[in-house]
Amino acid sequence: MDYYTRAKRFILKNSRPLDMERWNYLFENGSKEDVISVLKTYQNIDGGFASALEPDCWNTNSTPLQTWAATQIIKEINLDDKTHPIIKGILNYLSSNNEFDGHRWNGLNTVVTNDNYPHAPWWSYSTKQELTYNPTASLIGFILKYAKKDTAIYKLACELSKEAYNYFKKNFPLESMHESACFIELYNYMKECSILNLVNMDEFKELLQKQIKQVITYDTKIWNTDYICKPSLFINSKSSDFYLENKDICDFEYKFILKTQDDDGSWKVTWEWNDYLEQWAISKNWWKSDIIIKNIKYIREFDL
Repeated sequence: MDYYTRAKRFILKNSRPLDMERWNYLFENGSKEDVISVLKTYQNIDGGFASALEPDCWNTNSTPLQTWAATQIIKEINLDDKTHPIIKGILNYLSSNNEFDGHRWNGLNTVVTNDNYPHAPWWSYSTKQELTYNPTASLIGFILKYAKKDTAIYKLACELSKEAYNYFKKNFPLESMHESACFIELYNYMKECSILNLVNMDEFKELLQKQIKQVITYDTKIWNTDYICKPSLFINSKSSDFYLENKDICDFEYKFILKTQDDDGSWKVTWEWNDYLEQWAISKNWWKSDIIIKNIKYIREFDL
């Protein structure tokens, strides 16, 4: 049985409806609207997202992080309709100042209400965390792509993009791989939309090239056992501005994925929850489906 058949078997047996529709859309000629229809079930009336869309947090209240997770799926299915209700809802949520301190959404990366629901330990609320641009940098890019240019939220995003870039330069190199990924997403959004006048894009690209090399885990012996940083977090296409300078490690990941698929069609989840073990067993399966989808996409994109 080949890698695709094994992966599909796992998805058919274990995935939630959202990941089933993602699989169908990406690999089985399924409908984009079917993905959106399921994705909308995670969207609250305020336009934000919740309810374990990001499987490590079961909070039913809208949060910036869960909303960011929705933008990743919107990007995955290439939903470009700026008037689509799901897009309008997200922009309304981001305009509401919910969990926004004037500079960042969810700057501490956790919210108080997380503690009322099953969650991974890193999503427990704490005011001791350092402020971060995860997921703000990516959300800024989403606004720049989808908001109308005459709206207050678009104008705010223009100012926030400059603030975020200045933060990135001042704190370069960043320690966090996820914060790094959000800045790469901001760069990609700005390039896609030809928004080239807010920051120095050549300088941005050059710094991001160096940032990627700072955070990728080059000790590949621990890739299958530890929670580490692989190039796929940043580079999902050979057309990426960051592919050629990282070609060798990207090509290695392609081979690594093919070699490390488990017999049930999934790949290992290299993190654990300390509490809520019953819910973690469920979330772990959800993560396996998400990893399967991302790995099959990666194999198809980087097929040597």
